[in-house]
Amino acid sequence: MLHSVAEGDTDAFEWLFHTYHDYLGAVVYQLTSSRVLAEEITQETFMEVWLRRKSLRHIKSFKDFVFVVAKNRMLNALRKMANEQRIHQRWIESIDRYQPAEIADDLFEQYTRLMDEAISKLPTQQQKVFRMNKIARLKQREIASMLNISVETVKKHMKLAFKSIREYCSHRPIDQTV
Repeated sequence: MLHSVAEGDTDAFEWLFHTYHDYLGAVVYQLTSSRVLAEEITQETFMEVWLRRKSLRHIKSFKDFVFVVAKNRMLNALRKMANEQRIHQRWIESIDRYQPAEIADDLFEQYTRLMDEAISKLPTQQQKVFRMNKIARLKQREIASMLNISVETVKKHMKLAFKSIREYCSHRPIDQTV
């Protein structure tokens, strides 16, 4: 049977799959306590068996071979899970070092207020173009058409608006100790 699979006989491989799939899946499930992980490892094991089918010619016991492949897959999966948990824990710890949500909300309010003030200080046409582009999300071409001005004029208004807003905000620091 193994020689047939080694030659690419899909019927022989299907027979091996159906013969060992449930038993292998049950063993992996006992070790991982996860149906999803057990099914994934079992599927990957049989994919690897198929990809390495030429080496089956030299195998004396398919059962031993398939369990070694599954064991290696399972160890890799468990290592990956442990690594992901470590990364997740580091991420949680790094989040804890940041400011509480209330402070972040206060900072956001300060930034929003500062931006609103800066925009309100713009000349009327710049203000209108800026709001249409950044708040209403209209394209420069659409703004030009709506305001009956050229696209180049819209670009010029946006450039001047950004410069004015940057200048205004640079002289008004945000209180980050809220």
